Amino acid sequence: MADYAATRDRVEHYFDRSATKVWERLTSDAPVSGVRATVRAGRDRMRNLMLAQLPEDLRGARILDAGCGTGAMSVELAQRGAEVVAVDISPALVGIARKRMPAELGGHITWVAGDMLEATSGIFDHALAMDSMIYYAAPDIAAILGKAAPRINGKFIFTLPPRTPALMAMWRMGKLFPRADRSPTMIPQTTEGVANALRTAGVKGRLSEVDRVKSGFYISNALVFEGGAA
Repeated sequence: MADYAATRDRVEHYFDRSATKVWERLTSDAPVSGVRATVRAGRDRMRNLMLAQLPEDLRGARILDAGCGTGAMSVELAQRGAEVVAVDISPALVGIARKRMPAELGGHITWVAGDMLEATSGIFDHALAMDSMIYYAAPDIAAILGKAAPRINGKFIFTLPPRTPALMAMWRMGKLFPRADRSPTMIPQTTEGVANALRTAGVKGRLSEVDRVKSGFYISNALVFEGGAA
């Protein structure tokens, strides 16, 4: 997974050094520009869609929030009774999440800075990864799911940018210009393309598409992979 490691390092550099303040504001209640307001609204809708795939009562469940960012998903999971392991590649974002956490949830969320799988341990009932796998190619996504499957008893709910004409045009344009401090390049995917990558990698399980959220500049598909822990 050499490509995975290189992309992960670029993502860490971007969120931990270049975009911390932007994401801190975007994920807060502070006023933002019109474009960023549509992204915030889209992310809120996506988070709700992903949470809706799990039982309302999560007492006794151990859940991985992979790519927790500033912690909104982790807080909602804990408020529903789950024991949450919240991990993000960016120590800066994890620090913001820890500060934002309501005091009464302190014993229910474990914050971890590092790789979503390498920095965590144990078996989980479910896992969620909101917009944290959007920069990876289909073979890397298949490798992530294959590595995670033995450790997840239930659902791995995640998001990917869809392969629409508009997103493909943006992706091609992005490859023509130096990245500088802009975000790493999202890679649009099709569900069938990821399913083919899973088959090629020999990863067994069921992949299904839940729904698409589109809000201005935010567009993303929610998917569920169910492999099952050994």
